[in-house]
Amino acid sequence: MRDYPMTAPDKGQRGTLPYIEVLSGLGEKGPACIRLWTGRRMWLLDAGFGPEASSPFNPDWLTGADEVFITHDHIDHIGGAAHVIRAGLPIACTARTARALPPGARLRLLPEKGETVIDGVTLTTGRNGHALGGVWMHFNLGAEGLFYSGDWSEESTWFAFDPPPAAGTALIDCSYQMETVSQEERRRLLDAALDALEPEVQVLFPVPPSGRAGELALHLLPRGSVTLDDACRDAIAQGLASGGVTKAAAALRPLLDQPFDPSARYLLCDTPNADGGMAWRLVQDWRDSGRLGRRGVVIFTGHMTAHARAIAAHGGQFLRWNVHPPLADQRALLRRIGARRFAPLFCPVPEDYLLESGPDVLLGGKVLL
Repeated sequence: MRDYPMTAPDKGQRGTLPYIEVLSGLGEKGPACIRLWTGRRMWLLDAGFGPEASSPFNPDWLTGADEVFITHDHIDHIGGAAHVIRAGLPIACTARTARALPPGARLRLLPEKGETVIDGVTLTTGRNGHALGGVWMHFNLGAEGLFYSGDWSEESTWFAFDPPPAAGTALIDCSYQMETVSQEERRRLLDAALDALEPEVQVLFPVPPSGRAGELALHLLPRGSVTLDDACRDAIAQGLASGGVTKAAAALRPLLDQPFDPSARYLLCDTPNADGGMAWRLVQDWRDSGRLGRRGVVIFTGHMTAHARAIAAHGGQFLRWNVHPPLADQRALLRRIGARRFAPLFCPVPEDYLLESGPDVLLGGKVLL
């Protein structure tokens, strides 16, 4: 690792070199928030909360900021937006992500795929393969450019992923750290677990509606009756209308005309940790009726909070469904964009990447672009 020390400029100072500083999201699966000094303006990339309740958004991160850029609408990237709005700062995001913002936001709408010039800086956005309306961001700053992935995946059969341009510095989603299991193997493991259940057992999949809901529904459709709660049905309908999903997604259109059926074999419901929404109501009903863990099983497929872990201990299990890149995809992306240095975000032990050959590993501090 190389050290790039420098002193942060006053907000009124002009002509100083651009730099980045990871305020949150390095060394933990925590709120995403990165400070970007362009040489003229202070921008924040994402304003997350959680996913654990013990990791809130820190309003101090907004000090000196001129604008906030949000990659997608999952809570660990957008959960601090209310603080941004109260501070009167503009928010740059896609139209789909903007729907998840609290009222009163000052918006700068970004294309899901295209270029936007802001204060002389060219921002390129592309679909991130992770969330409806979600984008990666490339800033034409410094000698070689800055790439920020937010969360991303190239394995989705639901979301589209647009290849990003070259960048010397990359801040990338490494939520799975050194895990090497492909999505193909994840599907096989899920099928084996479902085949092991008795036919009368119902399976609840708590999901983020704008995330893995559509892709899991596509996978489960050939296996039996699938139902979507209102939040998932609405998100999938918007995805089909947006053009931001793959052609295979059209197979889900028949589900959109069907009301939620609590007697279906496979139930896909908001929220992803079953701590609210229809997923939590079903868990409560199953627990109170004695079905939880017997005739009703909860399968969590993403990051589990303490609430989700408690449910799993009484009537569920964890089977990961890749919505972040495994190690091979992390390496491939860094090679494709020609990154000379990168920060492995959203993983607990970023120091592990020091043992990898390839780009320099950034582990904190201010980094000149």
